[in-house]
Amino acid sequence: MEFLNGTEPTHDLTYNDVFMVPSRSAVTSRLDVDLTTPDRVGTTLPLVVANMTAVAGRRMAETVARRGGVVILPQDIPVSTTARTVQAVKSAHALYETPITIHLDAPVAELVSVMGKRAHHAAIVVDGQAPVGIVTESDCSEVDRFAQVREVMAELRVEVGPDADVREAFDVLEAARVGLAPVVDDGRLLGVVTRTGLLRSAIYRPALDADGRLLVGAAVGINGDVAAKARAVLDAGVDVLVVDTAHGHQDKMVDVLPRVVAVREEVEARTGRRVPVVAGNVVSAAGAQDLAQAGADIVKVGVGPGAMCTTRMMTGVGRPQFSAVLECAAAAKADGAHVWADGGVKYPRDVALALAAGAGSVMVGSWFAGTHESPGDLMRDADGRLYKESFGMASARAVRHRTRELSAFDRARSSLFEEGISSSKMYLDPQRPGVEDVIDQIASGVRSAFTYAGARTIGEFHSRVVVGIQGAAGYDEGRPRHTSW
Repeated sequence: MEFLNGTEPTHDLTYNDVFMVPSRSAVTSRLDVDLTTPDRVGTTLPLVVANMTAVAGRRMAETVARRGGVVILPQDIPVSTTARTVQAVKSAHALYETPITIHLDAPVAELVSVMGKRAHHAAIVVDGQAPVGIVTESDCSEVDRFAQVREVMAELRVEVGPDADVREAFDVLEAARVGLAPVVDDGRLLGVVTRTGLLRSAIYRPALDADGRLLVGAAVGINGDVAAKARAVLDAGVDVLVVDTAHGHQDKMVDVLPRVVAVREEVEARTGRRVPVVAGNVVSAAGAQDLAQAGADIVKVGVGPGAMCTTRMMTGVGRPQFSAVLECAAAAKADGAHVWADGGVKYPRDVALALAAGAGSVMVGSWFAGTHESPGDLMRDADGRLYKESFGMASARAVRHRTRELSAFDRARSSLFEEGISSSKMYLDPQRPGVEDVIDQIASGVRSAFTYAGARTIGEFHSRVVVGIQGAAGYDEGRPRHTSW
């Protein structure tokens, strides 16, 4: 990356402070761009879902991995829960969506409670293991909640065979004029496909492990018996391990990290699986260098840019994210490591700019909180708008959960310290209510940015891109107007 006209910045920069200059390009199509990440995680899309309990769960993990990214499960959940989630993700099909299933004798109320967990708002009705019908959210409207599902379901009009390719399956749904169909093998339900999902499968490549299963990661903190928890999480089968704390450039992290790496090497010797270790967060070259030299394969960059984080306002600590990523990426590279840009992205342009600054992947949290796949319950406000609740991982709400095993006195004392928003309504965008819809928007913008730079890969993009500095008026000039003057 180089700055326009060789002008080096005199102050630190946020994503809003910079823009990319188009270069002569031989890349004519967005589909000519390969977004495989250089960080050796195995992702084919440079998106990582942050280890926030309001964002990262099983449904999010399998959906994002099918499109090439990876989800990091939170460190605050029990290891047994992490293991069950990893097992569920690993058992999910790499192409077909995991269906919502409901028995034909179940009450409608049971179905309504889970329908909002999938963007397609449909469930397959089963009798034993055999699919016998389909029911949609609209089928349950104004229906007695004690009515049985068999009374509102529609018979299956079409099903897809397990060996059908993407185009064949799409043609089957198109000919039947249906949006969703079960994938059935000898009477056994394997999954479901949608027309939009099939189109996405022709554009994205899933993030898979060596056995062809979906990738998933998990985080551990730096307190307690970190080595034991790291071993348990690795034995659960995660593909990337994040050692996570708000202030990553501290002695405790530097002390803990080599022990985690030693556990990783022990597991690798036993299983043959090499799991990348990520550590953070830092915002300086010295911080990135120390963590890389302590054994981190990837350094997580970002203090304070997240939507749920109040660290900068509470403490004055942090750094504008573009400059932090730019400096840390260069420092990490010198020690053979990569960086993830964690937080501060609000638009696809921000993801592209993070990659331009040298990030191998970009970590997203709150942007994905307001989607059907996030773990929170789907709620409506007084105006009928759908939303989910999100909260910061240093908020009072998160601290209460993290300290649940402490004494009452210690829990109460910990609750006095809060550096995050404990509850925020993340509204679902009616145009993009599912995480895949948001991923489409991000990937489209990032791929287009690559064509402007004349780059086919993330590495080429970082080396070719030219970045300029702008003021607030320049940023505002680029914003669309949704109303007339």
